[in-house]
Amino acid sequence: MKENGRKQGVLSPCAACKLLRRRCAQDCVFAPYFPANEPHKFASVHKVFGASNVNKMLQELPEQQRGDAVNSMVYEANARVRDPVYGCVGAISSLQHQIDSLQTQLAIAQAEVVHIRMRQSINSGAIEMVVDQYHQSDMGEPLWSC
Repeated sequence: MKENGRKQGVLSPCAACKLLRRRCAQDCVFAPYFPANEPHKFASVHKVFGASNVNKMLQELPEQQRGDAVNSMVYEANARVRDPVYGCVGAISSLQHQIDSLQTQLAIAQAEVVHIRMRQSINSGAIEMVVDQYHQSDMGEPLWSC
């Protein structure tokens, strides 16, 4: 039988205990969230937050919130590894700039569509006016001469 991805009786260390080179206890707080087959998750979290801080954070949270907390820590740790100064804030800022740029491009495209429709409407109205005047003139002669 397996518990938290580990066989009962024979405990293979979770990624955290393996990296920390310690025996992985049956009640290891890290084991459910840092399985042995995903060592990169704990490595980045450990590098940014430290094992002691992660342990404290997990112990202070109710079990039903720990999975989400670990996902957040992994995301932030990976962002900090990529961008040590800004982390997630840098990614959010970059995405916000992209949104602003795309909104500007969309507004310009919408204005161009309105402009084209107005021009088509004016052109279509002018053609209708010329046709109406042609039909109203005597003997169908054009109102203009070349």
